[in-house]
Amino acid sequence: MFHVKLPGHDAIARQADEHLVTHRVKLPRKVVERPIRQVIKRLAMALFVLAATAFIVWVDRDGYNDNAGDGVDFLDSLYYATVTLSTTGYGDITPVSDAARLTNIFVITPLRVLFLIILVGTTLEVLTERTREEWRLNRWRAALRDHTVVVGFGTKGRSAVQTVCATGLKKEQVVVVDPSAKAVDAATAEGYAGVIGDATRSDVLMRAEIHKARQIIIATQRDDTAVLVTLTARQLNRQAKIVAAVREEENAPLLKQSGADAVITSASAAGRLLGLSVLSPSAGMVMEDLIQQGSGLDIVERPVVKAEVGKGVRETDDLVVSVVRGHRVLGYDDPAIGKLQLTDRLITIVRVTPGTRVTPHSRPLPQD
Repeated sequence: MFHVKLPGHDAIARQADEHLVTHRVKLPRKVVERPIRQVIKRLAMALFVLAATAFIVWVDRDGYNDNAGDGVDFLDSLYYATVTLSTTGYGDITPVSDAARLTNIFVITPLRVLFLIILVGTTLEVLTERTREEWRLNRWRAALRDHTVVVGFGTKGRSAVQTVCATGLKKEQVVVVDPSAKAVDAATAEGYAGVIGDATRSDVLMRAEIHKARQIIIATQRDDTAVLVTLTARQLNRQAKIVAAVREEENAPLLKQSGADAVITSASAAGRLLGLSVLSPSAGMVMEDLIQQGSGLDIVERPVVKAEVGKGVRETDDLVVSVVRGHRVLGYDDPAIGKLQLTDRLITIVRVTPGTRVTPHSRPLPQD
């Protein structure tokens, strides 16, 4: 069931509102005018049609007969236009001349149809808005496959989404889950689909189609929440790759036991980067460049191509820093690497220019 979140005036009201706004899905909207502006615009069009009809009748007022006996003035013309366009037609003012009747046939009648289209169209649009949104939502669910679910759209979650999108992931393939309506509104404004709700609940994650997701990013504000979300996500999807962020390093093993494939300690990582920058500002700049995808130097994981099979790490064209063989990550200088195999994957450093696009599974590709 869908609910609308109302702004609370105190902590109790806010908590009550959060319970009301569970698992609501919001899709990114196209750039359209606000409903009130659309209604005002159509009302102005209707009034223009009414005024134009009244003016036409007033210009040809001698061709009309008023049953009251007096002549047709502008007020009578406006009255006639109103009852005619609304299809009321009392018959007290009627066209009697040939010119007035021809004007009614070829001018007043089309204006009447246009007037009705404007009013009925506005009514139908208001009535069918909910149906259209439901249809769009159902179509989105049916088409969503191998997408990325991001739990938490704070600083960490937003940066994670920007990084994966810089590697070629389409925004349509990202679903953001966050209990804050403002955070989800910010996500949909950037082109991502969003689900408002508590991600520790399985029904909320199911709204994000998590059982069909390829990868899940957990960037919650609290470590205990991250653990619960990881447990729930792993239960719903056994195959997806789950990457989670924690504040305290001591909680990292618990995240891995809960089902996370990789755990990033945000506080420790930031601290190490700070320490490196103090010891060597240049090295800190290089590391900052490496973790910012889409420009400068990027770290890319790619498969070994056939031309590289049987060669050493130093014989490849790219700067290889590690080799992934099975479940092991071997350093570039590890003697166990020997010759490269077709099933190996290489972690390389490549330079990205504005004319190239780097994907996680390939070499830099020229953009279209």
